[in-house]
Amino acid sequence: MYNPLIHMQSAYRAIVIAVLLINLYACQSIIRPNFTTDLKTLRAGQYELDTRHSFLIFKVDHLGLSKIVGRFNEFDASLDFDPANPTALKLSGLIAADSIDLNNPDLEETLQDNTWFNSALHPQISFESNKVSSVAESTLMIEGILSIRGTEQPVTVVATFNGGADNLLTRRYTIGFSAQTRITRSSFGMDTFSEFIGDDIEIELHGEFLRR
Repeated sequence: MYNPLIHMQSAYRAIVIAVLLINLYACQSIIRPNFTTDLKTLRAGQYELDTRHSFLIFKVDHLGLSKIVGRFNEFDASLDFDPANPTALKLSGLIAADSIDLNNPDLEETLQDNTWFNSALHPQISFESNKVSSVAESTLMIEGILSIRGTEQPVTVVATFNGGADNLLTRRYTIGFSAQTRITRSSFGMDTFSEFIGDDIEIELHGEFLRR
């Protein structure tokens, strides 16, 4: 049976939700004026990673049944970028090997020994770009050297720029991006428990860079 009261309540909820969504969109516009997703209109300069709004995660197969998902809690990076010449981009990064986070303190400690990261001798993981090629309007293919436990291997990072804006929260111009790459742990001398844990490691970086 049609109930006008229920109909009015549903219409009122729909109006309230629409108003909230409009207000949220307006807040975004206020907080990030001059927002653009056009890579060519981003501002040139040297950038440093906003570590409070950046996340480095990895995934690895476990017994063919699921994925182990972890993260590194301490890392930093710098970026030299000119939208007029995006292939001249320079990217470098450092990761604290002992900051690995798997929500399992015993396993995290094990991963620091000499069969894994050997962090006592090699406390940092590093990446340094050496070549950049454009893939699409907002996507760049960044080639470089990744060093883990003293072993260097070439890797290719696919980086997608999400946009740039004057960030009123930080009061600095900010660009955001997502990046992915894939490595094999055995190529860095970490082949322990190969019968349980996959060799391929998927890596994702989601971050924001602040213009200096």
